[in-house]
Amino acid sequence: MTDSVQALSKARKLAEAGNNEGARLCLLELLKEEPENKTALIMLGGTYFVSDMFAEAEMVFERLVLLSPGVGQVSIALFNTLWKMERREEALEEIKRFMQNADHELESETIEQYHALMNAIERGEL
Repeated sequence: MTDSVQALSKARKLAEAGNNEGARLCLLELLKEEPENKTALIMLGGTYFVSDMFAEAEMVFERLVLLSPGVGQVSIALFNTLWKMERREEALEEIKRFMQNADHELESETIEQYHALMNAIERGEL
């Protein structure tokens, strides 16, 4: 097993045990060696998000958007973070940005989710 796989596994176990701080430290250490490790970045952003550290989560997810502009998982993470911070216009801009960059065939599920979300917003349900 490679060092990065071991570090990701350790971080996952720490997060599952409720030790988000330990998971963050483990992920940050891995990212020093592999700054573009997308799995580590997604996990790091997630640990920030569940700890209500939305500004930090936003920075991580924005970095991921730069690395993978058409990936639905990344877009949804950034959208949810912006929405939680009540930055609705920026969250909606993220949907537009994603739609312009996404492979519509590969990301059809995320696109459907965003269409449903937009419809709910238009109906005043959110």
